Amino acid sequence: MNTEPAACTGKRWLSIVGIGEDGVEGLSPVAQRLITSAELVIGGARHLELAGDLVCGRPLAWPSPISDAFVEIKRHRGRSVVVLASGDPFHFGVGKQLAAFVPAEEFVCLPQPSAFSLASARMGWSLQDVALVTLHGRALQGIVRYLQPGARILALSWDSETPARLAELLTTHRMGQSRITVLEAMGGPRERVRHGTASNFDIKEIVSLNTIALEVIAEPEAAIIALAPGLDDALFEHDGQLTKREIRAVTLSSLAPRHGERLWDVGLGAGSIAIEWLLRHPSLGAIGIEARSDRADRAARNAAALGAPELKIVQGRAPEALAGLARPDAVFVGGGMMDDGVFEAVWAALKPRGRLVANAVSLETEARLADYFHRFGGDLVRLQVARADRVGTTFGWRPAMPVTQWRVKKP
Repeated sequence: MNTEPAACTGKRWLSIVGIGEDGVEGLSPVAQRLITSAELVIGGARHLELAGDLVCGRPLAWPSPISDAFVEIKRHRGRSVVVLASGDPFHFGVGKQLAAFVPAEEFVCLPQPSAFSLASARMGWSLQDVALVTLHGRALQGIVRYLQPGARILALSWDSETPARLAELLTTHRMGQSRITVLEAMGGPRERVRHGTASNFDIKEIVSLNTIALEVIAEPEAAIIALAPGLDDALFEHDGQLTKREIRAVTLSSLAPRHGERLWDVGLGAGSIAIEWLLRHPSLGAIGIEARSDRADRAARNAAALGAPELKIVQGRAPEALAGLARPDAVFVGGGMMDDGVFEAVWAALKPRGRLVANAVSLETEARLADYFHRFGGDLVRLQVARADRVGTTFGWRPAMPVTQWRVKKP
């Protein structure tokens, strides 16, 4: 068992100290000593004020951009440095950024209860049953993917306007009866907890430091983002350039997203494949490449509406538009496979053991996929969907155009 004391030594020169609204009173004796003995103390203006009585070294408020302070931290390597952060620095906090350039064996972290922990305690909710979301510096639409009937969500606000903006979004999505609780300055003398509903939200004079607790109540007509791939086609704005839901579900299965992977969607169209890829897990990334500006704009609107605002869109024609992009773990080619150089470019960029999936409707594109299949292996399958449609006074099957899909793994 490691019995090394939580104190700054030559080895552990950086101390990351969580501080709450109760300030110095909430800090352990060890945390207080670390702050008092530090040559450099960095934090937000509010953090430095809360710990003001203990700071003997040089205080430094986070600059903009925050990365400018990292140079100063690196310059003090081996000397006593304290970074003050809200609550738990490694839960949507600055800890992740610090750990990117300071090895774990060179720092000690003394966390306080996070805003999520405090909010769950106030609400009587178990954290393992709650979706934890940050809207701090993030697009508000990112919460849409979590709006499931009956869901409980804790969200870190960006500012005092976030609760009202969230209430408006919920009302627009036919979830106006959802219950919203605004928890302000938790753990300190200014703490306040107030309740409301989305459609009649009237909580005023909210402080910037607030957390939102949300209980989702959806109307029967609300559009719910299903948890399985193959969303209803009606959820996407499109001009006909859309991979239909049954084919889309199979395509997502063939792409087989895994934690932290990046997708290239070449020939983005309405963006349905890239959007559903992103919805599978928050660690995933996607870049869509689309030649037409109207389709690129439409895909951006779809991404925002369906809770995937992080989709990166590159307007341009492949293969030229692929230059300089971060390498993909998976590639979907829904359009452009007939363009010279597209396959060669994506295959060269694809990481080893990455997956490539291409769909074809025309005979010419199907022939090209068959040629690649003979040369590179993989699987070549034909997908056919038929839908019941009215034929006179009865119903019959109306087949859609078959889709040929080639899926292959790069050695």
